[in-house]
Amino acid sequence: MKKIIMLFSACGLLALASCHSEKEHKEEQTEFLATQPVVMDTIINKEYVAQVKSIQHIELRAQERGYLEKIYVDEGQYVKKGQLLFQIMPKLYEAENARAKAEANFAEIEYKNTKRLAESNVVAPNELAMAKAKLDKAKAELSLTNAHLQFTQIRAPFDGIIDRFHVRLGSLVDEGDLLTELSDNSKMWVYYNVPEAEYLDIQSKLNTGKKVNVNLMMANNKMFDHPGVVETIEADFNNETGNIAFRATFPNPKSLLRHGETGNIVMTQPYKAAMLIPQKATFEVLEKKYVYVIDKNNEIKSREITLAGELPHIFIISKGLSTGDKILLEGLRLVKENEKIKYKLEDPKHVLSHLELYAE
Repeated sequence: MKKIIMLFSACGLLALASCHSEKEHKEEQTEFLATQPVVMDTIINKEYVAQVKSIQHIELRAQERGYLEKIYVDEGQYVKKGQLLFQIMPKLYEAENARAKAEANFAEIEYKNTKRLAESNVVAPNELAMAKAKLDKAKAELSLTNAHLQFTQIRAPFDGIIDRFHVRLGSLVDEGDLLTELSDNSKMWVYYNVPEAEYLDIQSKLNTGKKVNVNLMMANNKMFDHPGVVETIEADFNNETGNIAFRATFPNPKSLLRHGETGNIVMTQPYKAAMLIPQKATFEVLEKKYVYVIDKNNEIKSREITLAGELPHIFIISKGLSTGDKILLEGLRLVKENEKIKYKLEDPKHVLSHLELYAE
């Protein structure tokens, strides 16, 4: 019996020693990493989805009815202002113009004869006035036929690039039919939408007379070589999105940008003496950001923070922390409010430069 009691006692002591050992081992493993906010100058790049437009992009339409007799250019060709692009068969308009010229010449001869007779008091002044009105009408008809004849030639109204043809040689076109489009790509207008809060910040800068420079990230994720300048802001906000449209102008000396392209506007915003913390040191409750702050008794307290901006893996803090605060860096899901913990304090600059090493 004594042997049995001694055996149970030994087992109990062994179990107690084992539990105590596991507890110590657990405590040794629950040393968390902590860090502190760091203050430094930094830059934030904000991106906005953008649409690229030519400064001039127009439709070229037929102004007269007839068969398309000649096409002098090709799709995608660069043309100069005044260059002949299309010719609509002009024979009917040439005939009308010739008839109008003959009528104008006849009216002019008739007017001159009537004038000589009026000067000799052979005819009444009313007859001279009628002859003059007939001459004016004939000249007006001639001007009209000249215009119709000129409209059979479609010329470039400005330097630009020809777009796709909507008609082919020999097509019968009506007045108003679309022939092609013409784009002036010497400069490009890039439109993008900005939220109201950011608009107010940018507008205050524009009001001081400072230019707001932006860059364009193209669809191939490469930055366009030339920066642009914000020149225009639309008058009204979109009530559905809360955004307002900006327009930036970009030089396009190599004609790389084309009408209808997409991309992202990149705006650089400097922050002086910004307070930075790792994003992974934060957690969210009801769309509010929090961190765990370690107090002098090594107990953790949740604290709400306000963000001023965001970088890859980093938050810029505007309110809620001071530089001396110690914040929990990892194991946020393993602790509870007011819990006392063991921690190791990491240098904040080292943490920010090696964020990928601190995976939970």
